[in-house]
Amino acid sequence: MTFAATVLTLYPEMFPGPLGVSLAGRALDAGKWSMDAVQIRDFATDKHRTVDDTPAGGGAGMVLKADVLASAIDHARGKQPDAPVIAMTPRGKPLTQARVRELAAGPGVTVLCGRFEGFDERIFEGREVEEVSVGDIILSGGECAALMLLDACIRLLPGVMGAASSGVEESFESGLLEYPHFTRPVEWEGRTIPEVLRSGDHAKIAAWRKQRSEDDTRLRRPDLWERHIGVRDQSASGARRKDEGTGK
Repeated sequence: MTFAATVLTLYPEMFPGPLGVSLAGRALDAGKWSMDAVQIRDFATDKHRTVDDTPAGGGAGMVLKADVLASAIDHARGKQPDAPVIAMTPRGKPLTQARVRELAAGPGVTVLCGRFEGFDERIFEGREVEEVSVGDIILSGGECAALMLLDACIRLLPGVMGAASSGVEESFESGLLEYPHFTRPVEWEGRTIPEVLRSGDHAKIAAWRKQRSEDDTRLRRPDLWERHIGVRDQSASGARRKDEGTGK
């Protein structure tokens, strides 16, 4: 099954963009995923192909019209009825690696790219659209965020990464940041590769990497660390209850 990506955008010329090179580009050429960039303006009904209007209640900027967006979404759903529709917006739920894995395991995704002041809120009431944010930042439009989302999905598709285990020991896959990496030369500007990584003792190396993942997560991303220890404690509590129930 080919992962099908549909992007609803005012700037279809931005795609595939960087997704046309490197791993994603080779996978696109190999037919492991497909790309369809759809011009939202094609669904406007007036002669000026108007896609936006002034905000109700006043204010700066323009807002993308619900009727035009709905027609574009209906068009995409007609071609991919089983693909979720995701709107890239800073008001959305933060994107996680877990959600990326869910999307990559499915038939594909339709990504709605915002511009100007964003979307008429009624589009989320009138259509099943998932709001997603890639960070606490404001971009000129949703296209760059869409590229990020699609890249995260495409690299997880079967056969895209060189080794099947390449995506396993990475940041966020285990709820922690990934441990630091080193390579030759052994010494650079007076800084050396940690001795344990040169020891050949795989058990010690694994323990060092686990400890560094935990230390770096606790220091750099206390939010992740709190979630991690919460999940860990919950799992341990569940295991204890199971043991108690069996008398072990």
